[in-house]
Amino acid sequence: MIELVKKSHITVWIRGSKCKRYRMYKSVNKIQYKKMKTLLVYNYFLCRLSQTKINKSLKNYTTTVRVRYAETDQMGVVYHGNYAQYFEEGRTEWLRHIGVTYKSLEEKEIILPVISIGFKFIKSALYDDLLTIKTILKKTPKVKIEFYYEITNQNNELICTGSSILAFINRKTKKPIACPKYILEKLGL
Repeated sequence: MIELVKKSHITVWIRGSKCKRYRMYKSVNKIQYKKMKTLLVYNYFLCRLSQTKINKSLKNYTTTVRVRYAETDQMGVVYHGNYAQYFEEGRTEWLRHIGVTYKSLEEKEIILPVISIGFKFIKSALYDDLLTIKTILKKTPKVKIEFYYEITNQNNELICTGSSILAFINRKTKKPIACPKYILEKLGL
């Protein structure tokens, strides 16, 4: 976020965006202040555009699942541990949508273990509900790939949100590796 704060005379404090981090204290006149503000706003939006290069149709994917009886407790409410499986279903279908499968990754000696997962439960999902899982790629994959999820029911009510982080790991060495180039190419990067 960019901040321009006027102090005595026209002293400006600038905190840069994620692209360029810098701090500067400088005394400027009104004309320089306006030019500086314009350039910083322009730089901020250019940085935001460069961070969203991923094709929008590849960034999001939606799949549906029906809640099975085995996934519920005696009250007909989905057991909270099953949401990790729903996230995996969304993630697997997202990968298939861009033309990659877990099987093809494993054939190339790449595994994707989950290193972090989080949930926010908003409403209970019930037996026989038709759930829509929206899987969203958070940012360009490097060594890790991050997803955000939204699960809604057939009435379009938000049931659960969450996120997961997976790491690209070489199966033989068990060491982290960079995201394979062919995945980045499929994402248009």
